[in-house]
Amino acid sequence: MERIAVYPGSFDPVTLGHLDIIERSAKIFDKIIVGVLNNNSKIPLFSAEERVSMLVEVTKHLENVQVMAFEGLLVDFASQLHASVIIRGLRAVTDFEYELQMAQTNRIMQGNIDTFFLTTSLEYSYLSSSVVREVAKFGGDVAKFVPASVIPVLYKKVRRKEDGIK
Repeated sequence: MERIAVYPGSFDPVTLGHLDIIERSAKIFDKIIVGVLNNNSKIPLFSAEERVSMLVEVTKHLENVQVMAFEGLLVDFASQLHASVIIRGLRAVTDFEYELQMAQTNRIMQGNIDTFFLTTSLEYSYLSSSVVREVAKFGGDVAKFVPASVIPVLYKKVRRKEDGIK
């Protein structure tokens, strides 16, 4: 039986830390579905379609990775895809309490879906999409934070937002 796992997130934008988790997970599971959360209660820098496009580009070297947007409950999304595992990355101890609570809630809602925690590689333990957006907003170098193909897209989007263009 194929082991399908979902790696959810906002990926606004995708970082090298996200890519690290995806690549490592792709070695463990038969199929990884990167679920791009389309959360209407938040205003992301990139649209769900743009985030999916960036992720497709940076994961094209991984044959067992698929990227798609989703809305609603993660466990429902995972269940619809016949996934038995949700992958979550942990950067620090502070992430664990929230992630454990979510994992337990998901387990109660869908008893056949487990959560698989991967600690981030040390070089990305500080990294978050919000930090990357902030650095880019002020013109800082993001080359050590995001895949190369994301850099020009990120700077362009930040400039457009500052100019009041969507």
